[in-house]
Amino acid sequence: MNRTLKKYLEIRYHPLKLLIIILLILGVFFRFINLDKKIYWHDETYTSLRIAGYTTKEVVREIFTGEEITINDVQKYQDINNGRKLSDTINSLAQEDSQHPPLYYILIRYWVELFGNSVTVIRSFSAIVSLLMFPAIYWLCLELFKSSLTGWIAIALMAVSPFQLLYAQEAREYCLWGVAIILASAAFLRAIQSDKNYLLNWLVYSCSIAIGLYIYPLTALIAIEHGIYLIFIEQLRLSKKFIAYILAFGGGCLTFLPWIIVMRNNPIKGLGWTSEAVSKFSLIKTWAGNISRIFIDFNLDAHAPLIVAIPIAAFTVILVGYAIYFIYHNTSREVWLFIFIFIGVNALLLILPDLLFGGRRSGVNRYLIPCYLFIQLAVAYLFTTQIFTINLLKRKFCQVTMLILICLGIVSCNMIASAETWWTKKPSNYHPQIAQIINKANSPLLISDNSTFNIGNLISLTYLLEPKVKLQLLTKKNIPTISDNSEVFLLNPSRNLSSSIEKTYNYKMKLVYQPGMLWRLEKNVTSQK
Repeated sequence: MNRTLKKYLEIRYHPLKLLIIILLILGVFFRFINLDKKIYWHDETYTSLRIAGYTTKEVVREIFTGEEITINDVQKYQDINNGRKLSDTINSLAQEDSQHPPLYYILIRYWVELFGNSVTVIRSFSAIVSLLMFPAIYWLCLELFKSSLTGWIAIALMAVSPFQLLYAQEAREYCLWGVAIILASAAFLRAIQSDKNYLLNWLVYSCSIAIGLYIYPLTALIAIEHGIYLIFIEQLRLSKKFIAYILAFGGGCLTFLPWIIVMRNNPIKGLGWTSEAVSKFSLIKTWAGNISRIFIDFNLDAHAPLIVAIPIAAFTVILVGYAIYFIYHNTSREVWLFIFIFIGVNALLLILPDLLFGGRRSGVNRYLIPCYLFIQLAVAYLFTTQIFTINLLKRKFCQVTMLILICLGIVSCNMIASAETWWTKKPSNYHPQIAQIINKANSPLLISDNSTFNIGNLISLTYLLEPKVKLQLLTKKNIPTISDNSEVFLLNPSRNLSSSIEKTYNYKMKLVYQPGMLWRLEKNVTSQK
C-alpha cells in the first residue's frame, strides 16, 4: 500500500471509529433498557418453569382442579424458592423438553439464585451474554477475513441489529447459542490455519462444540458444516487436519452422549406446528420478511401495507444478494466457501422439507440463527471493502447505503426497546388487552376449562393480571361454580363449557375481545322475564 493511500485511509478511518463507538454504546443501551416492560411471553414462562424444577403435567394436575385459586397459586411454579433442586430442573427438561439441553437452564438458575427471580434479572442474563457476541464476531472476522476493520463494522451492524436485540432481551438460550456458533467457527478456523499450539487449538474447538451441544443440539449441524468445508479444502484427502477434526468433533459428541440417551428415551414433542401446511407464496413472503428483519424490523406482519413492506424487503434482499455475490467474486475460495456453506446448508435443510412435504420450519427465525449470522458477516465485508474504494461513485453509494441501514436499524431497535410486545411473542401478543379488560372488573373471575390449553400462555397472562383476579381452571369433567358476586370471564372456552353454563346458570356469553377469545358472562335478562 503506497503512502498516499495509507494516509487517505487513516483520515477516513477516524470518523468511522467514532461512529462504531457510538453504535456500540447504543447497542449496549438498547439491550438493557426496559427489560421488564415487555410481556413475559409463552416461551419465557417455560424457562422459569424449568429452572423452578416443575413439569407441565404437575402444574396441570395441581391447578386444574375446578377450585378457585389466586394469581400467586399459579406464579409459584415460576419461583425457584420452592425447595426444589437443580436435579429437578434437569429432570423437568429430560422428561418433557429434551430438545433443550440443560446448560443454559443451569446457568440461569444460578443467576436467579444470586440476583433474584424478577423478569429483569432473568432477561439480564441474555443481555449480558449478548455482549460476548461483539468480541466473538471480531475474532471470527480476524480468522476468516484477516481484517480488523471488517470485525469492527460487523460489531457495528450487530449492535443495532433488531434481530440480535430481540434475542438479547429474551429469557431463552438462543442468544447464548449464537455466541457459541461464532466462537466454535472462529476456533475451527484457527485450528485449521495455524500450526502454532496445534493440539490446544483443536482441544478448544472440541470444547466449544461440546458446550454448543449442551446449549442447543443443532450445534451438531454447525460442526458437520465445518467438516463439509474441510472436505472441500482438503480435496477429499484424509489429511492430518481432517483426522484432527474427526477426533475433535467425536470428542465433543462423546461428552454429549448422556443427553443423547435422554433425547432417545424421551422423544421430542410439541413440534407438530412446524409441519402445518402453508402456501408456497406465504413461505416466500416469510423468507423475505425474515431476511429484512435481520437489519430492519418495524413489527410488520402479514397484513402490513404492501407499500411499506415491499420496499423494505426488496432493499434488504437485494443488499444481501449483492453481498453474497460480492464475496464470491472478491475473496479467496477459502473465504467464500465458508460463508456459502453456513448460509446455504442451514437454509436448504429447512427450506427443502417445507417445499417437498409442507410445513413452515424455514420460517422459524431461531432455527436459522447460523444462517443469519453469516449473512451479517457478508454484508459487513461488503461495506468494509466498498466504503473506502477508490471509485468515488461506488464509495458514496456504499456509504449512503450503510448509513441508511444503520439508521433504520437504530429506529427498529428504539421501537423494540419501547414496545410492550413484538411479533416474536405472537402466542401471547393479546395478553395486554385481555389483562386490561379483566383488571377493570371489581371482582373478576377468569375461567378456562381445557386442561390441554397451553399452560405457558396461561402463566404468561398471570404476569399482567392484578392480585384481585381469581382463576378457576377446569378439566372436562368439572362444572364451574359461579358466584353472583363475581364478574366472570372465560378464556378460550370449549363448547362443552359454554353449553354447561347455559344449561346450569341463567347467563349468556358475550364475546368481549375476539383476537384473544375472551368472553364475559352476563345475566340472561330475556330468560328472567
